Amino acid sequence: MYKILIVEDDNTIAERLASHLKKWNYKTVCVRDFKNVMEEFKKTDPQLVILDIGLPFYNGFYWCQEIRKLSNVPIIFLSSMNDNMNIVMAMNMGGDEFIEKPFDLNVVTAKVQAVLRRAYALQGTANIIEHGEMLLNLGDASLTIAGQKIELTKNEFKICQMFFENAGKFVTRDAIMTRLWESDEFIDDNTLTVNVARLRKKLEEAGMHDVIRTKKGIGYLSLIHI
Repeated sequence: MYKILIVEDDNTIAERLASHLKKWNYKTVCVRDFKNVMEEFKKTDPQLVILDIGLPFYNGFYWCQEIRKLSNVPIIFLSSMNDNMNIVMAMNMGGDEFIEKPFDLNVVTAKVQAVLRRAYALQGTANIIEHGEMLLNLGDASLTIAGQKIELTKNEFKICQMFFENAGKFVTRDAIMTRLWESDEFIDDNTLTVNVARLRKKLEEAGMHDVIRTKKGIGYLSLIHI
């Protein structure tokens, strides 16, 4: 599960963002002490930072520079200061994306997913997610079970990755379809059902039975016995 650090001094906005992103299976942490943002950053070790520009004590540009001294973690700037100069400065300071206030939560979700995909989905063969005897290689889109390599289609890989990222939790069908739409392919409800069925069959053929359970009206409970 990706961790997102939210650095926003408007508590209403911060909590709104956190609540919405949790629905998409992200873990969120909101900074409360704006004098010590770096302490929270080090403690949280997030995979993404959402950073407001207009903060008390030090602005978002300052904290972006401080973060960049330690990490290349993706940073999304969030601000009502949406003139071209601020947008250019945000990018030049090391930002990866800029979201204008007021914002649509669906736009925020899409940009978060896109930034995370660019930053982590194509990192190479060293990027492996492990659950028990199962290894998901994000570099070559393969799954290895007890030493046996299982080839996955692009859609099966993306579905499997979501299951790994949310092991033991429910993953909604809408969340999976949104992940698949990121590849610019139209995936309808029936296509999703077929893809999950094929992935389940490949797991069963490799000896992993009953690791994906369907919950009618909700989605899937993933990797529950690993």
